[in-house]
Amino acid sequence: MKRDFSLLVIAALASGSIGISACATRSLTSSGTGTSPNPASDVFACIRQEIKNAGFSQESYDESELRVTAHLYNEKTRRPDVRFRRLIDRISFDVDPASGTSTTTAVTAQASTFVELSTHRGPTEQQERTSETAKDAARSILGRCAPTSAEPRKP
Repeated sequence: MKRDFSLLVIAALASGSIGISACATRSLTSSGTGTSPNPASDVFACIRQEIKNAGFSQESYDESELRVTAHLYNEKTRRPDVRFRRLIDRISFDVDPASGTSTTTAVTAQASTFVELSTHRGPTEQQERTSETAKDAARSILGRCAPTSAEPRKP
């Protein structure tokens, strides 16, 4: 009887940990899509310009793959954690040129927010729920460069 009880406890703990890990894999990144009748190179140039206009700093870009990422440091937010340094909003765009029978350029945007902490190993980032600043910037850039946009999915 005692052995059966311990097997039940082990089975319950195992199934609980599987359930918890499944919940923890939920994405914190918001994403959206848009299309444009313009050529992919024009849409890519538009996105790079609008990133600057939105106040973000471009981190990287790849002209052959038509990808660009940018960040915005939020130095004004404060938290009651001595390790807290700042929030970092990140946006990225992938431009997919028209191909085959499609005559429109597709754009995928992703917005995310990270908290930067000071640790004994140096700065560490942890992702958290996407801020409205990052979501609004991604929506705005999609609206200007790929006007047929779908609303960003909520995490």
